Amino acid sequence: MASISRKTGGRRRAMADINVVPYIDVMLVLLVIFMVTTPMVNPGIVSLPTVGGAQIQPMPPVLINISAEEVILIKSEGKADKTVSRAELGAFARERAELTPDQPMVIAADKSIKYEIVMDVMARLKENGIKRVGLAVKSN
Repeated sequence: MASISRKTGGRRRAMADINVVPYIDVMLVLLVIFMVTTPMVNPGIVSLPTVGGAQIQPMPPVLINISAEEVILIKSEGKADKTVSRAELGAFARERAELTPDQPMVIAADKSIKYEIVMDVMARLKENGIKRVGLAVKSN
């Protein structure tokens, strides 16, 4: 099977090449079809939602800084900075949650602080009604 004999008696090897001409023909037909149909396709118009009921300006977050000495400093827009202990933090959070229930708070802690202290502050905020608590990070 691997060889075909000629009339002259010599042996000829079977051709092992793939005939790619039919594949090229199919590819060119598809290319022509896409080139003809592309200009006819009408891009859809996107219907965007309106912002009639949205707030004009989001509420700025209250920043809670925890220093390396475990001192908690609360910075809120329009008010003076306030230093509180971890025990007083719950009362502050409860008072803030009653005034503005959707007030976001962001915790920024020194990198030398133990993780459990940050989690304790976050838990105290959540226990006292603060719904939106985040962590501040430093981008490189």
